[in-house]
Amino acid sequence: MNAWMGKNTLVDLSSGSVKINDTDEELASKFLGGRGFGGKILFDRLDSGIDPLCEENLIIVAVGPLTGGPAPTPGRFSASTKSPLTGTITDSNCGGDWGPEFKRTGYDYLVIAERAPQPTYITIIDGEIELYDASDLWGLKTTDTTKALREEHGDDVEVLTIGPAGENKVRFATAMTGHSALGRGGLGAVFGSKNLKAVVVKGKEKISYADKERLVFVNREAVRNINQSPITSKAYPQFGTAVLMNVINEAGMLPKNNFRNSDIVDEVENVSGEAIREQILDGQTGCWGCMIRCKRDTSLKNESGEGPEYETDWALGPNCGNYDLNKITQANYLCNEYGLDTISAGSTIAAAMELSEEGVIDYGVTFGDSDQVVSLIEKIAKREGIGKELAEGSRRMTEKFDRPELSMHVKGQELPAYDPRGAQGQGLCYATSNRGACHLRGGYLVGAEILGAPEMINRFGHTGKASLAMEEQDVGAVYDSLTICRFSHYAVSNPMVARLLSAAIGERIDTEKLIQIGERVHNLERLFNIREGFTSDDDTLPERLLTEPLKAGPAEGHVVELEPMIEEYYETRGWDGEGRPTQKKANELGLEEEYEQIQS
Repeated sequence: MNAWMGKNTLVDLSSGSVKINDTDEELASKFLGGRGFGGKILFDRLDSGIDPLCEENLIIVAVGPLTGGPAPTPGRFSASTKSPLTGTITDSNCGGDWGPEFKRTGYDYLVIAERAPQPTYITIIDGEIELYDASDLWGLKTTDTTKALREEHGDDVEVLTIGPAGENKVRFATAMTGHSALGRGGLGAVFGSKNLKAVVVKGKEKISYADKERLVFVNREAVRNINQSPITSKAYPQFGTAVLMNVINEAGMLPKNNFRNSDIVDEVENVSGEAIREQILDGQTGCWGCMIRCKRDTSLKNESGEGPEYETDWALGPNCGNYDLNKITQANYLCNEYGLDTISAGSTIAAAMELSEEGVIDYGVTFGDSDQVVSLIEKIAKREGIGKELAEGSRRMTEKFDRPELSMHVKGQELPAYDPRGAQGQGLCYATSNRGACHLRGGYLVGAEILGAPEMINRFGHTGKASLAMEEQDVGAVYDSLTICRFSHYAVSNPMVARLLSAAIGERIDTEKLIQIGERVHNLERLFNIREGFTSDDDTLPERLLTEPLKAGPAEGHVVELEPMIEEYYETRGWDGEGRPTQKKANELGLEEEYEQIQS
């Protein structure tokens, strides 16, 4: 199998058994790898209705045909599971160096099943898989765990690990490799529920390609385009993703104080990408094989780390009324060390602040209290004091006090850093995302509605947004399955990606077939969620965004007019009026068997 490694492995944590299998060529052809593999394996092997934190849940860690090779931004990997935060299917895509190293161990994917009887970690070194007792690692933060495992297995291994938040099953816990996170959805909590502390990898297998010379040639074109795009050659390398802070603020759609307002605030300048560069930046870095190098090495007076990235900067900053860059950065470092998703952490803290200000319960936190933002991170990770309730996520926390409208979520997952009242299409993307509110899985229409990439469109309009959202979602599923970074999409066209894949695998893949693979992945995830009981009623937004117009700023007077966009979206997708893929659509995508399962 050109570009794939041809093998996969299943590790049963309960028995300690390891099974190695050949990778199915039809699976690779229809789902590529990464997110596609994860979705298909979960659908086939997971019983519906299980508790995501029970031993029957699975974790699928997968790479794709372009991982670790001559391709643009090829340093990523994917992990999939049933989310303890949302109950939906969830996948997370991560950078760093772990993914290419895992692929060189000789495997396309790893299935992790059952629960270990005691804390455990897995090593996959030069193709050999072993399980070790991790009792002496349990309780360690992510950096300390990585250091200990490298002392044991060598400085050249790559480590994927959870911190105390995952061990304590915080519903939005992450797994970390270095400072790169498998964020969103609570994958780290599933690791913790399985008593799995870490996965250590080192490999030396070579990747074979059908036409490496052609692949290198097309990649050279792609890299040239990346180096010519102002977004990928200047904005992200110079200022990181937080370059968006001032841009989104000036558009009047940077949410403040739990989405209560998004008007322009001068203090945002204090936490912008420019401020990060001037005040705390040590240098820029990137994932394996990446030429964009958007990551920021930063330091405070007594500590150093990476970031904050834009979403983190906002969630722990303006959304909590916090404009202290040092406190935001400190909170970010703690999230990385404890293993917490920064978007959900910040948004849950913001909801707790509003509950306190509304007099519903005295959590002792108020908007603008930057010290509390920092101190709550440790409490959440350890489930101590009020952290025990915040560790459940904003939806469960607000429902406990009969104020669910104060949670800014979709399907249980907290919204990212764009107020959709200022970008209607982005609201549609949030509402229809398979893993809950997400600017990645749902689609990034901010690119067209605000940044003018690939071209500027009317951000307050509705017509035509459905087809754009569908395209964003399907193309995103392709990238997550290949696996390559979404940022390269600003400069690398879909036909060029199809050429890269064709050269790698030795089969002609045109653009239409490429996008159909992404559509297949998205529809399969939709069928999974339907099987779990999700309906069109879940394709919605927080009441605040639908009924409370913004009171100031460039988006003043607007709410998200979701209903007409949803209707158009279902029709464009080839789904029925209840948001369910039709028999015709399932047949087109080769999902007949999956469709039959949701009919029974």
